[in-house]
Amino acid sequence: MLSKKTKYAFHALTYLGQQNDRTPVLISEIAEQTRVPRKFLESILLDMKKAGILTSKMGKGGGYFLLKDPKDIKLADVIRMFTGPIALLPCVSLNYYQPCEECKDEAKCGLNKIMVQVRVETLKILANKSLRDILKAEG
Repeated sequence: MLSKKTKYAFHALTYLGQQNDRTPVLISEIAEQTRVPRKFLESILLDMKKAGILTSKMGKGGGYFLLKDPKDIKLADVIRMFTGPIALLPCVSLNYYQPCEECKDEAKCGLNKIMVQVRVETLKILANKSLRDILKAEG
């Protein structure tokens, strides 16, 4: 399940992606239009700025705007940034691997084999879908 922070990040990105002229948007406007609490949003936007997804402009006419093209903002990257692993078990995670304490032999574990398939199929979708796909789906 996506964390609230991840959902809020997608809402903010979608709103910023809808701004055709890529002009800076105030945090207060993003918060109001997306119904994301401002304090929470500030942290999310800063994290995405540090990751090189957004940038900001200070002063009059300032705010946040997309640094990357929407097609280059992959859903998997945003999910990993705010939720963590895509995999449902730590023993099948590509980026956050940890062996399961209770598992006697990972190579023979049936649950592991199925969860690897789930991770592979999920990643096929999330690594190939982007903010542009969300924007298209919203019409």
